[in-house]
Amino acid sequence: MTALSKKQQTEFEAAAFRRLVAHLRERTDVQNIDLMNLAGFCRNCLSNWYRQAAEEGGLLLSKDESREIVYGMPYEDWKDLHQNEASNAQKTAFELNKPHK
Repeated sequence: MTALSKKQQTEFEAAAFRRLVAHLRERTDVQNIDLMNLAGFCRNCLSNWYRQAAEEGGLLLSKDESREIVYGMPYEDWKDLHQNEASNAQKTAFELNKPHK
């Protein structure tokens, strides 16, 4: 494998993150519960990870601010535009698959 400098690694990871966020913004048909059930994370998880990274870097972001970075709009607006009520099957799958703390 080609050795990457720390700067290259950071730049490539940032580019991949931006591409993932753009993809999730375009795929509004994919509900967060579907992401959770299939992959174990969703847009909210991603925004929480972003906020935690910012805090580790010395910048305090609110949950709403980090969600707007990921969703591209205020979370409540996104929910009104794109979020559907989860089906019983989706809720059951979520309960079976959710991480146990």
